[in-house]
Amino acid sequence: MSTRGDRTPAYWYGDAPIPLPARIAEPLYAGATWLRRALYRRGWLRRHQVSVPVVVVGNVTAGGTGKTPLTIALVARLKDAGWKPGVASRGYGRAEAKSARWVQADTPVELSGDEPALIAWKTGVPVRVDADRVAAARALIEAGCDIVVCDDGLQHYRLARDIEIEVVDAQRRYGNGHLLPAGPLREPAARARECDFRVVNLGRASMHEAGTAGVGAGFGEWEMRLRIDSAQPLNGARTQPLSVFAGQRVHAVAGIAHPERFFEMLRAQGIGVVPHAFADHHRYRAEDFSFGSQLPVLMTEKDSVKCMAFASDWSYSVPLQADLPAAFWVALLDRLAKLSRN
Repeated sequence: MSTRGDRTPAYWYGDAPIPLPARIAEPLYAGATWLRRALYRRGWLRRHQVSVPVVVVGNVTAGGTGKTPLTIALVARLKDAGWKPGVASRGYGRAEAKSARWVQADTPVELSGDEPALIAWKTGVPVRVDADRVAAARALIEAGCDIVVCDDGLQHYRLARDIEIEVVDAQRRYGNGHLLPAGPLREPAARARECDFRVVNLGRASMHEAGTAGVGAGFGEWEMRLRIDSAQPLNGARTQPLSVFAGQRVHAVAGIAHPERFFEMLRAQGIGVVPHAFADHHRYRAEDFSFGSQLPVLMTEKDSVKCMAFASDWSYSVPLQADLPAAFWVALLDRLAKLSRN
């Protein structure tokens, strides 16, 4: 069993004492964050407005909270509503990070980053990776997009935005409440109140339905539940219902921010999980799958886009669906309609 996954410091989300170096560094980070925001507020650093609406999906904590599943669901809803969305992303961890690039479904992940590759594969919309999100937005507009969705980028103030959607993990929330590196916060928790929508990631639906103590959405928050129900063979064969693995043991692979969440979702389907957790954005090699037993391998979609070249015939991608209340989509699309009329 691999345990190379979540490298989050224990003191961020627990009672462990904060190390002295982190306590010393926190005020320096806080000061730099406050100064940068003040420069934008006062206009000394310029925000760039583009000619179409910009929607940012992000968070105020470091690490994953479910932004990418929400981004994919958002793009699908926008397409259904008649919009022509494009997605702008930095493309975390990609090679040649200073260069801009269009991402297609077949773009090598090392050049695009795993999340942009997944978004391009799942949505089929134009995806642009660029450290300069203003330039990315303008390129998307030139390509015919009439709305720009930013996957992450809540702190990228240079690009003016019309709607901000914060995604927060229901269990972890804002951790110990400290800023980096003493805690998980990129900005003070109060920053979240400035966002237009706050989406609370409850994880798998059964967690909420079971009434897990202390886990849920509060007033003014929107619940997001994550759902898995199928498995797509990486060799291109026909998709199977996930229920065919019930009662079996499988190797479960997750190189995401919270690998245990994926393992719990599989266990909830009655699947016997042999967990293999890797670091978020892990670059897989064939040797990583030398598990010593030939069981089916189930992995997240984010991991699967990095494993196509060497995947075995018994390797499967498990699509993740983000479910939100109908009222959330009504409210969001109504806000966009008002923007387009102004």
